[in-house]
Amino acid sequence: MSISKPLEEMSMAEKIQMMESLWDELCQRADSIESPAWHQDILSQREESLEKGADTFEDWESAKGSIRKQVP
Repeated sequence: MSISKPLEEMSMAEKIQMMESLWDELCQRADSIESPAWHQDILSQREESLEKGADTFEDWESAKGSIRKQVP
C-alpha cells in the first residue's frame, strides 16, 4: 500500500487499512526487530510478582468480558 494523501485527509477506513499494512509488514520482519532491554526488566518484575503471589492471570475471554462491562 502506498501513501497517497496526508493522514488528516484519510478516512477512518483508510487509516485502519494503513495500520493493518504496517502491522503485516512488521510481522514479516519480527525476527529482525530487537526488543529494548527494559522489556526484559519488566518481564522479570512481572515473573517475580507472580512467584510471590502478588499478581494473577485472567484468560482472554474473561478479560474481554470485564472490559466490556466497564465501557459504556
